[in-house]
Amino acid sequence: MFPRMSPDTKRFKAIQMLVLANAFWGLSFPTTKALAMTQQSLLPAANSWFIASLCVVYRFAAAALILSVLSARGLRQTTRLEVEQGLGLGLFAGVGILLQVDGMAYTAASTSAFLTQCYCLLIPLWVAWRQRRPPPARVIVSCAMVVAGVAVLAKVDWRHLRLGRGELETVAASVIFTGQILWLERPRYAVNNVNRFSLVMFAVMALVCLPVAMVTTREAGDWVRAYHSASTIGFLGILVFFCTFGGYLLMNRWQRHFSATQAGLIYCIEPVFASLFALFLPAWFSAWATAPYANEKLTANLLVGGGLITTANVWIQLPSSRVSRSAAALPVQTSVREDRGILGPIDDAPSS
Repeated sequence: MFPRMSPDTKRFKAIQMLVLANAFWGLSFPTTKALAMTQQSLLPAANSWFIASLCVVYRFAAAALILSVLSARGLRQTTRLEVEQGLGLGLFAGVGILLQVDGMAYTAASTSAFLTQCYCLLIPLWVAWRQRRPPPARVIVSCAMVVAGVAVLAKVDWRHLRLGRGELETVAASVIFTGQILWLERPRYAVNNVNRFSLVMFAVMALVCLPVAMVTTREAGDWVRAYHSASTIGFLGILVFFCTFGGYLLMNRWQRHFSATQAGLIYCIEPVFASLFALFLPAWFSAWATAPYANEKLTANLLVGGGLITTANVWIQLPSSRVSRSAAALPVQTSVREDRGILGPIDDAPSS
């Protein structure tokens, strides 16, 4: 029996879990780059699309297979709503990743990192349109601080920023990721089991990228040669167990405790972690894989940009006096559900 948590305790734990999810996603940037650099020596003539799409296929197919084993006893209880939720999340995430990866081939990585965070603006705009009222001033200021922080962190050169193919595809990917965040927020899915709809999500993401990998294949043996070393298998393992299980399962389990706007701002912490990991992981990965991958240096951009993003997220989570007075007057509601996910109980109702 899991002890009930107070709404404040539950919310604080949810913040911690989503920040941890961002850390896992931040880990994926240097890991994916090290993997791609290692595979260039294994398959020097391979198309970059093949390497990227094959990584997504193997990563999420492996995650789906492992999760199906861990959740085998409950798979027969999978509901139509869980399949529906997983299908929607998988389509959004799968298409978004494809657009993001292709866009990075035509624009600077810093520009891609900046434009990917467009969803922190798109979500409040969508909510404002749906509710027929403008966003609160706190949301507007927090979004502005996050955009400024990501721009500083990514070292965006405004003089050379243009909307070419890469930029447009990255913005399109951000729009798709907006749909993913909003789809996860839908109240009709509140009682769904995290493990079961995540399993569907991972399988769909692998299937979305499978045709790309097949079309760009030069030789059938490339599917094996791309991971024909201990380092490539190790990098893939990091992506599966930390960045996929850690990142996506935490997101699917804990985002329900926030509005989509708040969640979108929290997810903008991801590039902060990516920049921090880039300070020391590349040298470790380079020694492991014998690939030339140098550490990045600590700069004022990381301190200023990370500070702005962190401040915005702290401010957006602080309750206003009006909300605090309203919450104090309401009785604490409890609910009981049978479903539990592998990362913790999922029988807690979302705190409002």
